[in-house]
Amino acid sequence: MQQQKLFINGQRLAETIEHFADFGRTDNNGVTRLALSEQDIAVRGYFRSCCESLGMTVVVDDMGCMYATLAGVEDVPPIVIGSHMDTVKKGGRFDGILGVIAGLEIVRTLVDHGIKPRIPITIVNFTNEEGARFEPSMMASGVLSGKFAKADMLNKKDSDGITFGDALAQSGYAGEVSHRIQEATAYLELHIEQGPVLEREELQIGLVDCVVGMVCYEIEVTGESDHAGTTPMDMRKDAFFAMNDLVTMLRTQLSTLDSELVYTMGRANVFPNIHTVIPNKVTFTLEARHKNEEIVREVERIIQGLPAVQGDCEVKSKLLWGRDTVWFDLTICEKLETSVQALGYSYKKMASGAGHDAQFVAHFLPSAMVFVPSVNGKSHCEEELTSYEDCEKGINVLLDTVLGMLEK
Repeated sequence: MQQQKLFINGQRLAETIEHFADFGRTDNNGVTRLALSEQDIAVRGYFRSCCESLGMTVVVDDMGCMYATLAGVEDVPPIVIGSHMDTVKKGGRFDGILGVIAGLEIVRTLVDHGIKPRIPITIVNFTNEEGARFEPSMMASGVLSGKFAKADMLNKKDSDGITFGDALAQSGYAGEVSHRIQEATAYLELHIEQGPVLEREELQIGLVDCVVGMVCYEIEVTGESDHAGTTPMDMRKDAFFAMNDLVTMLRTQLSTLDSELVYTMGRANVFPNIHTVIPNKVTFTLEARHKNEEIVREVERIIQGLPAVQGDCEVKSKLLWGRDTVWFDLTICEKLETSVQALGYSYKKMASGAGHDAQFVAHFLPSAMVFVPSVNGKSHCEEELTSYEDCEKGINVLLDTVLGMLEK
């Protein structure tokens, strides 16, 4: 079957990317397509029509996930390809949807060449990956993997007070539990990198071996409020100044751990937040991510080792949440690497710092991911861009890997 390499139709891919982007396209050439919104329901209908025109059977599970299957010669677990079609507000044309389009273009290529696959091919669209309308992110794949309780997710509300359960029922995409994906030969997810590494290193493909582990702590600093004009500096218990000391302390220690460690202090609240009053309390978050769980544990030890008192202010920390590193299936990762090498594309093995459906799916299906470059590392914004050529290369890697799996 692979005596002569098959490639997808690049021109058709570009047209398909733009056609899908028309569902929720913004004035600045981005996309707003929130989960189960009017735009999301419309794009689902278009996706269904594309799949059915190829002779695929489309079913929907109880979380609204769509599964389009091209029958195989053998009755064996399918090769599953996909991602999600929802976006953040004023997001881009590639995030999520590229993984679904990848599956569509692979099936189109098989049909173009009259290939009836030995193994069934299923394209999946997971519901509400972004969590932009209903929190949390990766909601449906989280339920399927047992990470989230379905009853809790159905009761999640958007900013208008509409529950996920009601939106799902009204969308017409509340399917059957029996349609959930439960087994697969492999799950493959193509995604834009959403970061600058591949472009900076002038590489065409990222082979993702894991989704990094992470922790998020909240640190609370408590002092005393006094008048900003009448209290001498040496008599103050200024929680904001103490926080600054702690931030410097944390950065100094964390910077020595590992060059791949990323950490962010992204939220800070100052009380009472009045310019004439010395702050009596400050809370701030520290989130850290790394694939080596021992590095993450070391971050926690540094946080837990902060002084109990800083600048005459009390210091406390608490863990808000965390996750362990999720490693992808080694055999599938090796198959993807073989395909990249056979196609002659430049690549590197890398970890994903962002979350994806694949990290939950990997708990019950053998899974792996492929990244393609993001221009300037931009994502979750209207400026998000990946060249059609890079998208094409990423899908060709998946196609070559799928064809390899179809061989006996």
